[in-house]
Order: sequence, then structure tokens, then C-alpha cells
Amino acid sequence: MNERLRSKLVTLTRRLEEIDRMLAAPDVASDTNRLRDLTKERSDIEPVVTLGRAYEDAQKDLETAEALRDDPEWQAYAEEEIREAKGRMETVEHDLEIALLPKDPNDEKNLFLEIRAGTGGDESALFAGDLLRMYLRYAENRGWKTEIVSENPSDLGGYREVIVRIIGRAAYSALKFESGVHRVQRVPVTESQGRIHTSAATVAVLPELDPVEVADLSPKDLRIDVFRASGAGGQHVQKTDSAVRITHLPTGLTVECQDERSQTQNKARAMAVLAARLYAMREAEQKAKEASERKSLVGSGDRSERIRTYNFPQGRVTDHRINLTLYRLDAMLDGDLDELISALTMEHQASLLASSL
Repeated sequence: MNERLRSKLVTLTRRLEEIDRMLAAPDVASDTNRLRDLTKERSDIEPVVTLGRAYEDAQKDLETAEALRDDPEWQAYAEEEIREAKGRMETVEHDLEIALLPKDPNDEKNLFLEIRAGTGGDESALFAGDLLRMYLRYAENRGWKTEIVSENPSDLGGYREVIVRIIGRAAYSALKFESGVHRVQRVPVTESQGRIHTSAATVAVLPELDPVEVADLSPKDLRIDVFRASGAGGQHVQKTDSAVRITHLPTGLTVECQDERSQTQNKARAMAVLAARLYAMREAEQKAKEASERKSLVGSGDRSERIRTYNFPQGRVTDHRINLTLYRLDAMLDGDLDELISALTMEHQASLLASSL
């Protein structure tokens, strides 16, 4: 193990011991906020310290086996034990490198998923509907909750635009690489000649901010309009000015919400989406500044970047950022995204490891 890893392990081990002492103190037990923060920090540190102990155990096994190597009676056994211990040490050291990578502060958050039809007219809107179903099924498979925040259906059953809130542990961590342009190649239902068309839809994944961060929006920067909701929603929605449109004057960003049953609820939801968009805009600007120094293997997550192609005639999905093709189109559109998301996460971790060396 290199000295950098060893030094970090020593520091984290001491910090874990310190936290355990503090958690045992009566004054901490009576302080809800401090107890929560320390418990969270402990849950982050403990897995790393456990890996460090596993490395030490493997190292002791290696030393024991090497001591037996010169004994002819134990030589074969010792050689096998040496290989096994070295393998464990190598695996644990790699796991430690991953565990000590910088954490994305948004990874544990809920998210807003925005899907918009792009080039391709009605076919693009239908594809946006397919993507929505794919992500809703994926969320369902993970036991997450989903809420439609805003929707603009198309005439044929798809969506010109739809925004969904996804609530679940580490939801943003799993889906954050989905932002970008998704392309579909298939024969549209409106095509009478059987020709394959190419259409696209745009996906944006935005971490949901904490209420305090949402409250930081300055009222003088906002124009809030209320109007009568249209479309589905029941009699109550038709009779009251419950829909809300919020415009952020400095940037021109606009968010509408009319799916909740009261103006107050719609305003709160629209504010949350607007805050998430503004945060994503600031993050994108920061990433653009850093792009000249280092570009991630899984791309910037920019919504203008084509990231994936869904080819129906061949039954394949290709992620262009990591050059991965999977012939499991039907299963993936039904929400089975684990293999793809794992591959994207591993590539991201590899790029972070490469940049830290």
C-alpha cells in the first residue's frame, strides 16, 4: 500500500475512534443535529476503516505464509497462501482507492428528471414517453417513489415535455450520467413506407436542493404568474387559478407547475425545480471552466451532448461515451438499467483515479 493511502487510513481510523467517543457522550445524545451529523460522518468513514483492517489481515496472512516458504513440508501450501493473500491485498487496495475518491455532495439526494422531445416531431414525443416509462420502471425496481411535477402530452400519447421528481436513497448517484441527448432509430408508427427514422429527446437530471438552498432565491429576481390549469387534473383544477409559472428574471429560466391541486403546492414545486435548474447551470459553467484541464470519460453531462442510441431494428443500445453496446433493448426500456449504470459508474471512477495519480 502506498504512503498516501496509508496516511489517509491512519487519519480516518483516529477520526472514527474520536466519533465513537463523542457519540457515547450524554451532551451529544441530547443534541439532535450534532448526533445526526456525527452518525452520518461515521457511516461514511466506517466502510473505509473496515477495508483498511481487511488489508492488514491479508498482510499478516502473507507474512505468515512467507515464513513457511523455506520449510519443504509446507512449501506448496505456503505458495498457495502467498498467492491468495497477495490477491486479497490487491483487491482491497483497489477498493480503498475507490472508497477514498472525492464524494459528489449530491449523490445521496433526490432528483428532478426532465425529458423533452427534440428533433423528429411526433416520433420524438413518443420516444420521450418511452424514456419516461423506462426511468419510472427503473425507479420502481429500486423501490423509489416518483411524482409527476409537470407534463405537456403530445397528441399521439407521448410527451413534448415532462418533469418527474424521483425520491430514493442515492437516486441522483445512480442517474446523474443520464443527462444528454438520447437518439432513437426505428420505424415510426406514422411511417407508411416502413422506413427507419432517427429522432431524439433530451434528458436532464437535476439534484433536488435542500429547502434552505431553495429559500435562497431572491424574491426580487422572480416573477410569479398564476393561471388556470389546463388538461387533466379534475374539476377542482379547472375552476381555480392553481397553476403557477415562475420566471427567474436574471437568467430568463421559466418553470411551470399545474399538477398539484393547490396554488401553494404548485408554487413550492416550481420553486424547487427552478432552484435545481439554477444550480445545474452554475455547475455546468464550472465544469466548462475545468473542461480544458480534464474531460471525464463519461462526458460532461451537457444536455447538448449525444450520449446514447436506441436502435430498434437491431435491438441494441449503444452508449457513445464509453463505447458500450448491449443487445438488450427491450429489457432496458422496461427499466433494467443496472448493467449500463454500473459500467458508467466504473468508467467515472476510473477517470477520477487516473486524474488523482
